[in-house]
Amino acid sequence: MRVIFMGTPDFAVPCLDMLVKEGHDVCLVVTQPDRPKGRGKKMLFPPVKEKALEYGIEVFQPVKIREEDAVNKLREYNADIIVVVAFGQILPESILNMPKYGCVNVHGSLLPKYRGAGPIQWSVINGDTKTGVTTMYMEKGLDTGDMLLKAEFPIEPSDTYGTVHDKMCLVGAEVLKGTLEKIEDGTIVREKQDDSISTYAPMISKETGHIDWSKTSDEIINLIRGLNPIPNAWTTYNDEVLKIWKAEKFEFDNDIAKCGEIVATNKKGFVVKTGDGFVLITEIQARGGKRMNTDAYMRGHAVEIGVVLA
Repeated sequence: MRVIFMGTPDFAVPCLDMLVKEGHDVCLVVTQPDRPKGRGKKMLFPPVKEKALEYGIEVFQPVKIREEDAVNKLREYNADIIVVVAFGQILPESILNMPKYGCVNVHGSLLPKYRGAGPIQWSVINGDTKTGVTTMYMEKGLDTGDMLLKAEFPIEPSDTYGTVHDKMCLVGAEVLKGTLEKIEDGTIVREKQDDSISTYAPMISKETGHIDWSKTSDEIINLIRGLNPIPNAWTTYNDEVLKIWKAEKFEFDNDIAKCGEIVATNKKGFVVKTGDGFVLITEIQARGGKRMNTDAYMRGHAVEIGVVLA
């Protein structure tokens, strides 16, 4: 099929790679504008742009896809279908209704669960034991279109947002491959979403990662996992931000400690009181420092028992 591909981050790259390798005519790649990054504010290409240039595909980077000039440019390519994978802008109806086979989206959850911008992170934060990918026809609502194909896989206790993301983007490419095959041969089946069981996965912000130590140990550990490697979970130690990268449940006897209080240290890290027990913090990053095992940090820095993390 003649395809316009719309996507921006790493998550979308395997889908673009699959489209080219399967022989689809990817006539245009649409992605977000280049962004400055790092202390030097060097302009960096979005990952999808880098992959498109490797294949010699024309790249279009509109600031606002809904502007008339952008819509008219897409119309010039007379694509059979538009494939959208984590593009980052809402498409107007003028684009949704443009191609013969419509616009198909690869979404990182088992819809109708986790509509919205942060489905992968929230599946880990909420302690889910499985997740998956859904392809769907796009419509005006937020991730409300008819579902096409799904594939699910387990979320292991050791998984983080990063590991689930990496699994999911490969699964997504396979689900998209099967979806396009069925659309081409006319065997695709559309399934309406049940709005009554839908959940919303809002965009992740820095404040999402602020640890509330009054929550349960499982909730805190899942938050840390769900925001690893970005944007990360954090707390404050003596008014300094301390990033928390890994934690595990820990058995300890202390009936009077406050939530967030450091109650003990050992060879692996330090122990913190939670809403229903204790966790052992095993990997951290202090302000201006590197991510490291907590025991290595403690060899050069004092960790005071009795300090309450906030």
